[in-house]
Amino acid sequence: MEPQDDAQQKFTLLRRTVSGARSASRRYPRELWQSLRNGGGHGKWSQVTPATRDALSQLAQCKLGATWLGHATHLIRMNEELFLSDPVLSDRIGPRIGRFSIGLGRLSPAPAAPGDLPRFGTLLISHAHFDHLDRPTLAALASPDISVVTSAGTRQLIPVGFGRVIELDWGDSLDVGSARLTAIRPAHWGARRALDRARGYNSYLIESRSEKQRRILFGGDTAMTNAFDGLGLDLAIMGIGGYQPWLHAHANPEQVWEMVEKMRADRVLPMHHSTFPLSEEPMGEPLERLMTAAGRSCERIAALSPGQSLVQ
Repeated sequence: MEPQDDAQQKFTLLRRTVSGARSASRRYPRELWQSLRNGGGHGKWSQVTPATRDALSQLAQCKLGATWLGHATHLIRMNEELFLSDPVLSDRIGPRIGRFSIGLGRLSPAPAAPGDLPRFGTLLISHAHFDHLDRPTLAALASPDISVVTSAGTRQLIPVGFGRVIELDWGDSLDVGSARLTAIRPAHWGARRALDRARGYNSYLIESRSEKQRRILFGGDTAMTNAFDGLGLDLAIMGIGGYQPWLHAHANPEQVWEMVEKMRADRVLPMHHSTFPLSEEPMGEPLERLMTAAGRSCERIAALSPGQSLVQ
């Protein structure tokens, strides 16, 4: 590497660090105070609504679809298989002190509690960030009938009680009943804490193994990337928020639409917005910008509210 290239990389890292610190300083002190004032979270789960029960019933009767439960949490149907992605149903996320979480609170209650979810066989974890790997939610879901597929270096973070915990490396595949999972490398990072250096971060391609092949992408977190180009998808589940000032780690809505077009996705389900105060952009901005970017193709966007389903 040329000296000037190394210096430029260091300057870019410093600029990102300063920008991120400024952004965090405008939110985290307030959230920390609320955590402490409320005892770190009340530890109770939300009550499932009748609308969410209806949405889950719709998902049970389809062959391909997804129910958005807020942020990056979805129940995803592929034929007979049901997957749960990045389950975060707690009212607050962050480091644990005793039985309480000290960190960001939800902007609105989760649409369901762990005990309200239908039976599913496989749990997908994209990476170890607190807003994607929530140990209290995982502990409440733990069952020997459930397998966990997660990214490299995260096995030890999964609570005990699951049947299997499988770390899937980039490019590797795993057959799950009538479906096949493949781990894809997005443009992100996987550290749980500041000093982590060896944790992975995955997106997951979920494919039907039947003659009529159908495909869903669970994107996890990613900045702009060509890793998904040409996949040919029935549904892309893509994060559209968290880009201000984290554009190096989270794509903005215009970039997401560009990726959707390049991956040749029929529909896109936007996620990673309007759930936790992670970034600076106004709450409604990501979806508005995505609809504008799509223009006349905006009918391809499934703009769900938490607890709603898209079924095909």
